[in-house]
Amino acid sequence: QVQLVESGGGLVQAGGSLRLECLASGRTFSDYPLAWFRQPSGKEREFVAVTQWSRWGGSMTYYADSVKGRFTISRDSAKNTVYLQMNTLTPEDTAVYFCAADPSGSYTSADSYDIWGQGTQVTVSS
Repeated sequence: QVQLVESGGGLVQAGGSLRLECLASGRTFSDYPLAWFRQPSGKEREFVAVTQWSRWGGSMTYYADSVKGRFTISRDSAKNTVYLQMNTLTPEDTAVYFCAADPSGSYTSADSYDIWGQGTQVTVSS
């Protein structure tokens, strides 16, 4: 079974940056896609980004339109960690951010994931 632990959240001013980290353990790190989701207060959990190793080498990534060009997902197999670098943050990015692993269906649907971290709060002030 995979366990996920997020860190790196906090309070930042609009226009600033944060880097979230998700440490994975319990299975071979390269075996499964890893994703970030977020859940603003009172709203549903939404897809942010996903990364998957490519059989041709390197990794594939996919982003929600709302974060494309501002957020970057990456993974370090040696550290069993996936990162989310968030730049040019806006108050609309305020949410609890969750790491998720090994989807059974669509990579962008929260319903496809059974393995989640505990979440880390990101608050962007205007």
